Amino acid sequence: MQSPIFCVLNRQYVTPKMRDAAIALSQRIGEAFPGTTTLALDANFPFIDGFPLFPHLSHSDGRKLDVAFFYQDADGRFQDQATRSPIGYFAFEEPLPGSELPCRDRGDLLTLRWDLGFLQSLWPALPLEQARTREALRWLSDEGRAFGVEKIFVEPHLVQRLGVAAESIRFQGCRAARHDDHIHMQVGK
Repeated sequence: MQSPIFCVLNRQYVTPKMRDAAIALSQRIGEAFPGTTTLALDANFPFIDGFPLFPHLSHSDGRKLDVAFFYQDADGRFQDQATRSPIGYFAFEEPLPGSELPCRDRGDLLTLRWDLGFLQSLWPALPLEQARTREALRWLSDEGRAFGVEKIFVEPHLVQRLGVAAESIRFQGCRAARHDDHIHMQVGK
């Protein structure tokens, strides 16, 4: 887990299938990039299926897990176990000019898509480590299928930037939380 707070708050529970998929992802990233730690963020509560894990809309059955992005320093050196924010969330990757932005100019009142612009300058300037993040998305959408991975949520501008389009890599919609600070993975039943 990226932070002990996820365990203290009982937000680290997953099904055996998700556990196996997460371990396999971590092993693959470690093989491709020795010395790399894959960090898990929110998973699920240990309660009965359907118990909500705020602010997530779908983390309620042990089949979903958020994985932190990988980062590097300004000189391009990989920073193992680093996240831009203390909990791995809310430090958003800014889209490049000309990127696909399906939620631009929407004014939804009921939404969990928080931009949190006031926080962005507080986070360290760690650029996204694209090779590791790309490989995680590639593995999840390809070999991950053998482990039951059905859906991966990440923002369209990152799919475009990283060149990782696949049927299982999807946009979560404009009312759900942003997914340009982490990868959401989901396994089937």
